[in-house]
Amino acid sequence: MLSKRQNFLETIRGGKPDRFVNQYEFLTLLMKSGFALPDPINGAFPPLLPGGPPVTGAWGVTLKFTEGQPGPMPLHDDAHRVLKDIRKWKDVVKMPNTSYGDSAWEDSVNLAAQVDRNETFATACYFTGVFERLHYLMGMEECMINFYDEPALMHELIDYITEYELKYAAEVTKYMTPDALFHHDDWGTQTSTFLSPDMFREFIKPAYVKIYSFYKSHGVQVVVHHSDSYAATFVPDMIDMGADVFQGCISENNVPGLVKKYGGEISFLGDLNNGVIDKADSTAGRIRPGALPC
Repeated sequence: MLSKRQNFLETIRGGKPDRFVNQYEFLTLLMKSGFALPDPINGAFPPLLPGGPPVTGAWGVTLKFTEGQPGPMPLHDDAHRVLKDIRKWKDVVKMPNTSYGDSAWEDSVNLAAQVDRNETFATACYFTGVFERLHYLMGMEECMINFYDEPALMHELIDYITEYELKYAAEVTKYMTPDALFHHDDWGTQTSTFLSPDMFREFIKPAYVKIYSFYKSHGVQVVVHHSDSYAATFVPDMIDMGADVFQGCISENNVPGLVKKYGGEISFLGDLNNGVIDKADSTAGRIRPGALPC
C-alpha cells in the first residue's frame, strides 16, 4: 500500500494511485491551532479562535473570528483600517521583522522534525497572500479603486509585500526545511475573479513567480495554492507561477473541463461549493443531495 505522500504523487503525476486522495492527508501543516503559525515572526500573537477577541497581527491589521463563520476577517472601520491613503503607504505600512536568532526557531525546528516525510509532506503555511495583504491593509473597496487610480503606488506596495514574503520564505526554508507549501490567497467570488486576467497578470502574477520560484529552489517540491473561489481564468498563470495544485476550486470553475484542458500541468483539489455547504447549519442532505439525515 502506498503512503499518503506516494499516493498523492502518483495521482498528480498520472501514475498508479491505489486509492483516492483524501483531502489534506498528504500534507502535515506546520502550524498550531487558531490559525497560528509556529515561527517567531508570527508566533508572538495570540491565536484567532471562533468567538474570541480580535487580534492585531504583525502588519497592524486587526482580525476577528466571528462565531459560526468559517474563518477570521479583517476589521476595516475607521479605527482599525491601517492604510487610509495609498499615497502615504511608505509612512504607514511597516514590514514585520524577520531577523531572529537560531534559538527563537527551536520550536519550529522541533515541530518540523516530528513529521514522517515518507508518509506526508512537511508543509509550510502562508496565509494572507499578496492580494489579500493589499485589501487587508486598506479595505476591499479602496484596494480595487487604487488598482485603477494609483497603479504605480500599488506596484510599489506589491513589491514591498513581495520583498517581505521572500525574506520570510528564506527563514522558513532555512529552519523548517519544508518540502511542500500551502499558500493562501483568495482571488475571486463564486462567479468571477476580483481582477481581470490582464490586471492580474500585471499586478499579482509577477510577485508569485518570484515567491514560488524561491520556495522551489529551496527544497519545496509541491506548491498548493488555495483560492476557494472562481479562478478558472487564472489557471494558466498558476501553472506559470509554479503551483502544482489549485486547492479550493469550487464547482463553478467547471473542474472536469479544467482537468481535461490542463491535466498533467496542474492538479485540482475541490469541486465543491463551500458557499453552500460550509455553514454551521449544514445537513447531510445539503452536502450530498439524497443522503440520509445525520
